Amino acid sequence: MHAIKSLNDLTCVKQEALEQRRAEMSHVRARISVAMGTCGIAVGARETFKAIRDTIEADGLSDVIVTQTGCMGMCSSEPVVIVQRGEQSRVIYGKVSPERARHILKEHIENGRIVEDALVIP
Repeated sequence: MHAIKSLNDLTCVKQEALEQRRAEMSHVRARISVAMGTCGIAVGARETFKAIRDTIEADGLSDVIVTQTGCMGMCSSEPVVIVQRGEQSRVIYGKVSPERARHILKEHIENGRIVEDALVIP
């Protein structure tokens, strides 16, 4: 990557990143992010992340990407999980235990149904 020396350079880098993300998402059914800030980790985000990863592997969901993100600023809702299925809008789930994470994977990722009672903002 070359040095960014102008606003135009920055715009080009941004456009390339957006195109790369679109190409990546075209082969992916869903993207899941688990907030792993200090407060999330303190209330079980690591266990939730592991449950999601293990379920994806056990169910053979090779078209689902799971990543970690930093603090979402939603301390009272931790562990927080963000789900984006295809081109649909992101959905933010709160107080996601490992059991609830497995339920969200089954309902939202596999069946396309948002788990209403787990939403941070209904």
